[in-house]
Amino acid sequence: MDKPELDRRFTELYRDHLRDVYSYAYYRVGNHHDAEDLTEQTFLQAYRHYERALAESDGRPLRPWLIRIAHNLAANLYRDRSRKPQTPLDAVAEPESLHTTEGLVAGREELREILAGVQELPDDRREALIMRFALGMDNKEIARALGRTDGATKVLIHRALRQLEQIIREPQPEAA
Repeated sequence: MDKPELDRRFTELYRDHLRDVYSYAYYRVGNHHDAEDLTEQTFLQAYRHYERALAESDGRPLRPWLIRIAHNLAANLYRDRSRKPQTPLDAVAEPESLHTTEGLVAGREELREILAGVQELPDDRREALIMRFALGMDNKEIARALGRTDGATKVLIHRALRQLEQIIREPQPEAA
């Protein structure tokens, strides 16, 4: 394949998957600045290996391959930072306009509990849930992104959901 055609196809891949890669990165690292950096690094690395990935994909979608790159880069970022959290959950910005209904307050509190619970999960379980529910990836895509079988991925997601339910049900210690 000639370079202009390769560049055209990569541009298409970039447009089709930029939102997914950024969303994954954001859920993984927890702040916009690092998510933007991670997204940029993901596509730079993908570009370097794009021709080989096309040849090896046998026509399968490349989204799992991109998420796998982002996954590996995020793991490197965490390792380099010795897993020190960069943005505490309490630092999340409040919405511009607040509604005063009880339902909204209860819903926001429940979401906060779920997000905090997801952060307590082991890396592989957290990754699988982010891919499944934040990105809407199916089990086959997740399996390819994580380098697992479809069956192992199904079990991983099931166990992650059960563990998350258990975390959410446990009474949380009051802040001192």
